[in-house]
Amino acid sequence: MAGRLPEPRSRNHSCEVRIIEIPGKAPCSHTWKANDPVVATDDETIAKCCRGFGADVVMTSEACKNGTERCNEALEKLGKDYDVVVNIQGDEPLIDPEIIDGIVKSLQESPDAVFSTAVTSLKPDDGTDPNRVKCIVDNNGYAIYFSRGLIPYNKSGKVNPQFPYLLHLGIQSFDAKFLKIYPKLAPTPLQLEEDLEQLKVLENGYKMKVIKVDHDAHGVDIPEDVEKIEALMRERNIS
Repeated sequence: MAGRLPEPRSRNHSCEVRIIEIPGKAPCSHTWKANDPVVATDDETIAKCCRGFGADVVMTSEACKNGTERCNEALEKLGKDYDVVVNIQGDEPLIDPEIIDGIVKSLQESPDAVFSTAVTSLKPDDGTDPNRVKCIVDNNGYAIYFSRGLIPYNKSGKVNPQFPYLLHLGIQSFDAKFLKIYPKLAPTPLQLEEDLEQLKVLENGYKMKVIKVDHDAHGVDIPEDVEKIEALMRERNIS
C-alpha cells in the first residue's frame, strides 16, 4: 500500500490556505506526522515547507487537474508496484489513522469497487456550506452521489435536523490499476459542475465503497476553518 499526501489546486483550495499554521505548523505537517506518507505537489513553496518537517516530496506537473491525477503521477515517478494507493488530503490535519485502515480494508473486501472513501455525520449548520461535500450511499454501502449542495433535498427547502446527512471526508483509496485509468477518462459533466473529482468515477459506471466513521473534524477549506481546528487540537492535547 502506498500513501500520498497531495496538494491539489482548485478554485476551493488555494496555496495560501495550505501554508496557514495550525498552531505553529502547516496543516499538511500534522497530516504527515499522523500518517508518514509521501507528499505530492507541484508547488515549490509547499515542497519546501514539507521538506522542512522531514517529509519525502515528489514534485508533480501543474497539468494535474486534481489530487487523483496527482497521485497517479507520483506513483509513476516512484516506480514501485502497489495494490492500493491512499490519497490523504493535506488539509485534513486531524484525520485518524484508523480511518485510513478502514477505507483500505473496505476496498480490499469489495472486489467490485475501484475506489473507497469515508463519511461522517454532517452538522446541520454545515448543510448549505458548499465547502462541506455531502454524500448519499445505497443500502450496500456504495456511493450514489456527492454534492456541494444539500443531498437529499426535501420539499421544504430547509435542512431537516432529524435526517442523518453525511459529510464526505478528504481521504480516498484507489485500486492501483484503476488509478492508472482515471487520468485517461474524459472529464464528465457532473464532475465539472460540482468540481468534485470522484464524480468522474461514478459517471463512468465504476463502484465506490463508502464507510461511515465517527470523526468530529473537517478539513481546512477556508482560513476561517483554522480556529475550529485549533480548538479541536487543544481539546485533544495535540501539538
